[in-house]
Amino acid sequence: MEKQTDQPSPAGIMQIGMGFWASKILLTAVNFQLFTHLAIQPGMTGKEIKALLKLNCLDRHVFDFLDVLTSFGFLQRNGLLETARYSNSPDTETFLDKAKPSYIGGVLEMMNNRLYGFWGSLQEGLETGLAQNEAKNNEESFFQVAYKDPAILKQFVNAMTGLQMGNFTALAQGFDFSPYKTFVDVGGSGGVLSLMVAKYNPHITCTTMDLPPVEPIARATIEQFQLSDRVKAISGDFFTGQLPKADVITMGNILHDWNEENKIMLIKKAYDALPDGGVFIAVENIIDDDRMQNSFGMMMSLNMLIETTDGFDYSFADFNNWAKQAGFKSTALMPLTGPTSAAIAYK
Repeated sequence: MEKQTDQPSPAGIMQIGMGFWASKILLTAVNFQLFTHLAIQPGMTGKEIKALLKLNCLDRHVFDFLDVLTSFGFLQRNGLLETARYSNSPDTETFLDKAKPSYIGGVLEMMNNRLYGFWGSLQEGLETGLAQNEAKNNEESFFQVAYKDPAILKQFVNAMTGLQMGNFTALAQGFDFSPYKTFVDVGGSGGVLSLMVAKYNPHITCTTMDLPPVEPIARATIEQFQLSDRVKAISGDFFTGQLPKADVITMGNILHDWNEENKIMLIKKAYDALPDGGVFIAVENIIDDDRMQNSFGMMMSLNMLIETTDGFDYSFADFNNWAKQAGFKSTALMPLTGPTSAAIAYK
């Protein structure tokens, strides 16, 4: 009798259903700055790490914590239990050492300190259609709350920088900026997209625009990169005024914050600020038109429910429709890193 190979299995169900265990282990390690400590002093024992992090649990639970991080590929280990010495894997050494410019842990810090708890209310969000973050039971939106609280704002800006650094670099290197001289990133947060475009395209002058509380953060980042001769930070509100004129206008993770009416309004403002032949680029987790492949994009869209109530992520077909309404002549889709793409509209 031929052996059945397609029997139903609960493995995938359990992996997703209990996935928060693995997530919380990594997020906790990031919050402990474990990988930063190990970059400074590789080869630490479990007991040395326990003392450094001031942990009061059993030694065995420290080993459990470190060994499961090893099994995930985040740590490397020589020895076992009391004799084990731990070091970073190449990935964590590169991306989770806070002292390195390649650090992407800001978004993971925000996941741990903010979103982990808020996502516990996903069911309530779906039932009520209301945001489940700091603005819950408050008439102010998350952005109004964040921009008044320097700690929340800084964490948010750092998170966006970490989340998008690879995508911004891919766009700056992969898109042909040679025909264009001026560039404006609307809602530019810490200014990293403008900095990457300037770094890899020395002929172009860049401007990053965001609300006034963000401008000092962007200015500091520009000084850090030593590109203040070609990148400037300005304050502006894309809801209340016109956008600065430029050959290329970008919005990185901006459109998904808003409802469809506001998405179209922002795209139309970009159109009006561009010259003939100008380009509008939206960097987002563009969902595939069949809504079967980009799971992260759909989860990010649910995150917009948690954060904004009526914001949502969208497909390239959606973008095409909105760009056409705004008057753009043609569109293109440029894959970046992971689930993220650049949706491009040409005037």
